[in-house]
Amino acid sequence: MINAVLVFNNHGKPRLVRFYQHLAEEVQQQLIRETFHLVLKRDEHICNFLECGSLFGGADYKLIYRHYATLYFVFCVDSSESELGILDLIQVFVETLDKCFENVCELDLIFHMDKVHYILQEVVIGGMVLETNMNKIVAQVEAQSKLEKAEQGGLSAAPSRAVSAVKNINLPEIPRNINIGDINIKVPSLSQFM
Repeated sequence: MINAVLVFNNHGKPRLVRFYQHLAEEVQQQLIRETFHLVLKRDEHICNFLECGSLFGGADYKLIYRHYATLYFVFCVDSSESELGILDLIQVFVETLDKCFENVCELDLIFHMDKVHYILQEVVIGGMVLETNMNKIVAQVEAQSKLEKAEQGGLSAAPSRAVSAVKNINLPEIPRNINIGDINIKVPSLSQFM
């Protein structure tokens, strides 16, 4: 099972954090710091698997990571996951990001966090691998983007539809005074708005 997906830059700033088990905020921050320091001090020619039993509270946890340009992609997994399978999953995730953002960079992760989380949810959900076919993932992301654009088009046109609906109201007589119990409301002339 995948317990966490962490993406941070060369300076240790987290750009994507997703834990698949409940941990207190302080514990999560401590894990991010310690994971960064463990991964950063490793030489680039050393393998990308790292035992981290004490870090996540169990002896069978591993950190599997890849370093791309200025970003570290780190998956914390238990012993039931294949190290090479997770390395391949990281590759699929990065290539999917690259395809969706056209040469993904750190700023894409910052300014399009919702889309990045959606892509991650298409790959991993609840700590289990859901999809590894990049074309299917990209198709789902594009379908989601089309749906969002259709909803935005409908919402942006709403104010103009509301104004035209108010203008087209056929009231036989415009009320001048509204009396509700002890409350009297004087309605101003609406001719200036039409």
